[in-house]
Amino acid sequence: MDMQGSGFPAADSTAVQHVRLAGGGTVAASAAAPAPVAAPHRDDLLIGEVIDIAGSASRILLDATTLAKLANSPDPALAMAGQVGAQVKVRVGNVWLLASIRDQQLHDGGQGLIVASIDFLGEGDEEKITGRIHNFRRGVTRYPIPGSQVYAATNADLKQIYAADERAHVEIGTVYPTRDIRGSLYVDAMLGKHFALLGSTGTGKSTSAALILHRICELAPQGHIVMVDPHGEYSAAFKGTGALFDVDNLAMPYWLMNFEEHCEVFVTSEGRDRQGDCDVLAKCLLQARMKNRLAEGMTKITVDSPIPYLLSDLLSILTNEMGKLDKATSSAPFMRIKGKIEEMRADPRYNFMFSGMLVADTMANFIGKIFRLPSDGRPISIIDVSGVPSDITGVVVAVLSRLTFDYAIWSRGEPQRPILLVCEEAHRYIPAKDVGQGQAVRKILERIAKEGRKYGVSLGLITQRPSDLAEGVLSQCGTIISMRLNNERDQHFVKAAMPEGSRGFIDSIPALRNRECIVCGEGVSIPIRIHLDTLEEDKRPASGDPLFSKLWRETGGEAEMVERIVKRWRSQGR
Repeated sequence: MDMQGSGFPAADSTAVQHVRLAGGGTVAASAAAPAPVAAPHRDDLLIGEVIDIAGSASRILLDATTLAKLANSPDPALAMAGQVGAQVKVRVGNVWLLASIRDQQLHDGGQGLIVASIDFLGEGDEEKITGRIHNFRRGVTRYPIPGSQVYAATNADLKQIYAADERAHVEIGTVYPTRDIRGSLYVDAMLGKHFALLGSTGTGKSTSAALILHRICELAPQGHIVMVDPHGEYSAAFKGTGALFDVDNLAMPYWLMNFEEHCEVFVTSEGRDRQGDCDVLAKCLLQARMKNRLAEGMTKITVDSPIPYLLSDLLSILTNEMGKLDKATSSAPFMRIKGKIEEMRADPRYNFMFSGMLVADTMANFIGKIFRLPSDGRPISIIDVSGVPSDITGVVVAVLSRLTFDYAIWSRGEPQRPILLVCEEAHRYIPAKDVGQGQAVRKILERIAKEGRKYGVSLGLITQRPSDLAEGVLSQCGTIISMRLNNERDQHFVKAAMPEGSRGFIDSIPALRNRECIVCGEGVSIPIRIHLDTLEEDKRPASGDPLFSKLWRETGGEAEMVERIVKRWRSQGR
C-alpha cells in the first residue's frame, strides 16, 4: 500500500482498502493520489480502527502486537500507547480528534486484538506543511465513522494539545507521562467558577495547595486571598508572602456576628426552648445595637446590622427585660443567655473575640487587614483557627465567609477587588447532614458556591472526604483537582461530579502516586494528569508525618518536657 513514504494519506483519497493487523483484525486505509506535501503521520503509529461511535464515549479495536512494539519507544507518550489513560487520535477531514482510553478487554474474534472504550476530549486543526496539531479546543464538531483509523498520540502532539494559550495561567507540574510538557491552570477560569482540591491523607494535598497558591501569588502579587487553616499548617508556608493571623492577633469583634451566629454562640438550649431563647436574644440584641451613636442617623437597624454594642449593655438589657412583669415567658431564657454570655466573657480562650477592647468601630480596619486591602506585597491572609475553641470554630469561619460575601455585595459600583476564600478541611464546615450545630457556616459557604462568582468571590475547597461534603457543593466547583482517593465512596462521589468526557482519567484516581493529580473542568483545556512540581523547603506547610521508627529511638528530657506542656495546657497558651 502506498502510504506516501511515511505520511498519513491525504484528505482527497480516492480508493479504500483494508490492511490486515496482526491477529486477523483489519484497519481501513485509503490509497491516496500523489500530494505535493506529505503530512508526517507515520504508518507505524497506526494502532487500530474505530468500531463503534456513541456520542462522547465510543469503542476502538487495537492491535496488541503494534502496541508491544511501541512500548519500547523513547517517546514516553508512545511507550504507553493503548494503555488506560493514554491518548489516541482519529482524523476526520482536516481535523484531528483526541480521545482518552477509558477501559480495555480482549476481543472475542481473534488473538492479539483489544477492544477499548474511549472518551473524546477535543479537536485540533492540522498544519498542512508540518502536520502538527494546533488550535486545539474542547468538544467535538464532527464524529468519525466506524472504520476510521486510530493513531497513537506522540509527545509532539501532546505538546501542541497541552500547550497553554495566551490566557493568564500558572504552571504547577509536568503532564503525565511526558518529561517536558508543562501542565498549567488557567487562573481566571479556575477562580471564576470555584475549584476543589481532593485527596486522601498523606497524598501531598497540603503541599499541593501551597504550591498552587504560591504560583497564584507570584502571578498576582496584589491579590486578595483568605485561607482558613484549621491545623496551623500553612503559616510556615507563607511566612514570607502572607499575613498570618491566629488567636493572638486576629482580634475579631463579636458584634460583627449576625443574629444567626449570635444564636449559635449564646443560645445553648435545644428543641422547643430554643426558639423562645432566640426570640428573647433578638429583642435584647436589637436594643443593645440601637444604643450606639452610630445607629442615631440610621433608619433601618436590624439585629443583623454590624453595629458595635457593649456586652455589658446587652446583659443589663437582659436583666431589665427579665424584671418586667408583662413579659411573655418565664425568667429561664434570660438566665440561660446571661449565664452563657458571662461565661464566655470570663473565659480567656475567647479573648480573641469577646475582649472588652473590641468594642470600638474597627470594622474597616478589620476588613482591610483580613482581605489585604491594600495587599502591601502580601496577597494572602492565613487565618489559623487551630487555637480557637472547637465550639465556636464554625462561627468564626461563618463570620469570615459572610464578611467576604457581604463585602463583595456592598462594594458593587466601586473598583472591583475579587476575593478568593480557601477552606481547608471543607467537609467540617459544609457537612452532608443539614441538622445540628454549624448551620450558619454551611449556609453561607453554600451560598458563595452558588452565587459567589456573580459578585467576584471565588471559593476553593480542600478536603480529604468529598463524600462528607454537602451534596451539590462539589458540583458547583468548575475545576476539580483530584489526588489519590483511597475510599471507594469518595471515588464514586468525585466521579459523579466530574464531566462525562473525563471518566477515563477518573478511573486512575486510586492508582495515582503521591504528588500526582487529575485536573478537569474550567481551569484546563482538557482533562490532564499532572506530576506536581517539588516545592521549595521554606514554602512547604508544616504537615510532615512523624517518623515513628526514628523518633522512638530518641530519649531524654521527658520530665522537663511534660512540666512545660502541662504549664501551657493549664494556661491555655501555646
